[in-house]
Amino acid sequence: MKIEKNTVVSVSYILRTEENGSIVEQTSDDRLLEFLFGRGMMLEQFEKNLDGLSVGQKTKFHLTPKEGYGEYHQEMVVNLPISIFQDKDGNINKEICKEGNHIPMQDKNGNHLIGKILHVYDNAVKIDFNHDMAGKDLYFEVEVKDIRQATEEEIEHGHVHHDGHCCHHDGHCHKHEEGHECHKHEEGHECHKHEEGHHCHKNEEDGHHCCHHHDEEKE
Repeated sequence: MKIEKNTVVSVSYILRTEENGSIVEQTSDDRLLEFLFGRGMMLEQFEKNLDGLSVGQKTKFHLTPKEGYGEYHQEMVVNLPISIFQDKDGNINKEICKEGNHIPMQDKNGNHLIGKILHVYDNAVKIDFNHDMAGKDLYFEVEVKDIRQATEEEIEHGHVHHDGHCCHHDGHCHKHEEGHECHKHEEGHECHKHEEGHHCHKNEEDGHHCCHHHDEEKE
């Protein structure tokens, strides 16, 4: 069986941002990347390099920033009022709102974004809405581990099911580690998965929403 549209594909991969450089990401035998091929879940050029391969085949390829996550744009680094990150009691969860964290947000038009906190000031939070891989070359080594025909339900829903349950995989060419947000890249926007215990609050002034953990004792 070969990789083609509407097949469920499992692959292992190694990702570098420099040719022969250090490994940035890689899968393990118990955490493969699995996705429904040809449905826009992965980067277009990532899929093109896998099209037609069979189980056991390996491939190496390079994606430019344009083929990957785009160029880095300085204007996507912004300062937002710290009030956005306050809960209904005016408190800030410092485990969520801290440097290095990736947080799901929405703009005033309802577009979903993932931002990385660069710095927390007294009255503002500096956030980078560029993708972590923006502006970087991507060097992949991929091995096809399994291919199967997608079920009618998977084809209808547009994603892989596990044990009869829906499972939305991320829209990247690689899988995020457990505990990170799951999000899909679509026309420069990203959609996030709300984890249990997280709630959204909107700042009417600038139209941004922030999703943060809401402690059970405050419910």
